[in-house]
Amino acid sequence: MYPNLYYAFRDLFGVELPKLKIVQTFGFFVALAFLAAAWVLTSELRRREKLGLLQPVDETIIEGKPASVADLLVSAVIGFIIGFKFFGAFGKIGDFREYLLSAQGSLVGGLLVAAGMAYYKYYTKKKKALPTPRQVKVKVWPHQRVPDFTIQAAVAGLIGAKIFHNLENWSEFTADPWGSLFSASGLTFYGGLIVAAYVIIRYAAKKQINWKHLVDSAGPALMLAYAIGRMGCQFSGDGDWGINNSAYITNAAGQIEQVAPAQYQQVMERETEYFSRHFGSIEHVPHKYYPKPAALGFLPDWFVAYNYPHNVVNDGVRLPGCEGEYCSALPVGVFPTPLYEIIVCGAFFLVLMGIRKKVTTPGVIFGIYLILNGLERFFVEKIRVNTKYDIFGFHPTQAELISSLLVIGGAALIWYARKTAPTSKNPA
Repeated sequence: MYPNLYYAFRDLFGVELPKLKIVQTFGFFVALAFLAAAWVLTSELRRREKLGLLQPVDETIIEGKPASVADLLVSAVIGFIIGFKFFGAFGKIGDFREYLLSAQGSLVGGLLVAAGMAYYKYYTKKKKALPTPRQVKVKVWPHQRVPDFTIQAAVAGLIGAKIFHNLENWSEFTADPWGSLFSASGLTFYGGLIVAAYVIIRYAAKKQINWKHLVDSAGPALMLAYAIGRMGCQFSGDGDWGINNSAYITNAAGQIEQVAPAQYQQVMERETEYFSRHFGSIEHVPHKYYPKPAALGFLPDWFVAYNYPHNVVNDGVRLPGCEGEYCSALPVGVFPTPLYEIIVCGAFFLVLMGIRKKVTTPGVIFGIYLILNGLERFFVEKIRVNTKYDIFGFHPTQAELISSLLVIGGAALIWYARKTAPTSKNPA
């Protein structure tokens, strides 16, 4: 595992660059996911614009206006947040998400960047200022609004992810509401997707952007972003893994080793305190006995069971001979569900990109995305650790319920899109 890029460079290239400790692996991949999604979305919107499927909107702007007090304040606030967190991150080698949402940071760094950004806004506005500001009309294309989409998706997605996580873990929320809201330990992807989608579609309607073409363009981008985001989970070991594969344990050398069921039980009894802390007792630990099949003999054992050594959340037992902060590994192998989602969602991204020019009915591509995303998450939930509900004798997780609704919603969207499609179809 690579808690931050320092460990990645040391392991992969044999180079020690201590300054890279400030770049947390999970945060790095989340940023990469947003950039990749923005690039795919922009290119898809441009393609549809060239085909005449999306049109620009005339907007009136004021040229030559000097910076207002509001402009300077907004720039200063954004600069303060960036400087406060960026300079405060130096020397921080813990969980990046926990630090990002905490009150920790550098006051001096925040003030310096705030002043710098406020001055830059003042200088650039003054440079373009006219004796008499004038109103001009400009054409704004949908692809030019991708930065707005990205920022709104990030903010709304974070809020939605926290809300849905706390709904899923209501007892934890009622026990510590403030800590649950401002902790980075709980983020639910589907909550972020639902809230972000609502906010962006409302914004698109306000800006007169055809929502069907917009969501069709976003489908492949979202699938790619999810695959890249799961890379952050896998490579950092952030705790988002599957249930125990009881066919594998961590041996004395800290390596995964295939064992018989009796040896798995011995480990459970030896590490009772650890498992009881996570699951209440060793009798309630979810697991499946799944030795690697002969057909998968070409794959390493960690493909079916991994102990996430040196994980960023320091979960598990102490690794022998390890010194430093990240010296834990899980005592029993777990199914590396982020790895499976990387592979499946990466393949689904290629599928969506491959069919996007052949599917001509607006809205259908996004319906296919919803179905694929829902199916993938529904089945991976079978081997993930999540809170289960009791509904009429069934015990689904929140993700299983939402993924089922996504499949139904995707099918309904395809039906609606085809029903409402214009008679003459342009190529999409």
